[in-house]
Amino acid sequence: MEQQNSKIHYLALDLKDDPKLIESYKKHHEKVWTEINQNLRDAGILSAEIFLTGNRLFMRLEVDETFSFEKMAERDAQNPKVNEWEELMWTFQQALPHSKAGQKWILMNKIYDLNEQLR
Repeated sequence: MEQQNSKIHYLALDLKDDPKLIESYKKHHEKVWTEINQNLRDAGILSAEIFLTGNRLFMRLEVDETFSFEKMAERDAQNPKVNEWEELMWTFQQALPHSKAGQKWILMNKIYDLNEQLR
């Protein structure tokens, strides 16, 4: 359930289509480094979930009013542990075909909402 004054973002990214790499990626996410989880919380992320089908990842972020992707990118760039984590994760990930150079997670656009349709 969405908290008051929060917003939901949905993002997508692909993993390299290699079963061993995918399993390793999943293992890394069983116990994400403490510094990474704290960094997400400090950025204003209230909840984060990642789902997997095949080699496609889907992430749901619930954020508070202090969150912005721009501020988070600036903070992340200054954090050596985040940079280390991102470098490690990039060994498993591959950009979506329509992403810009160096772009990882891509924001998804909502195109359907049952509740809106039924209003």
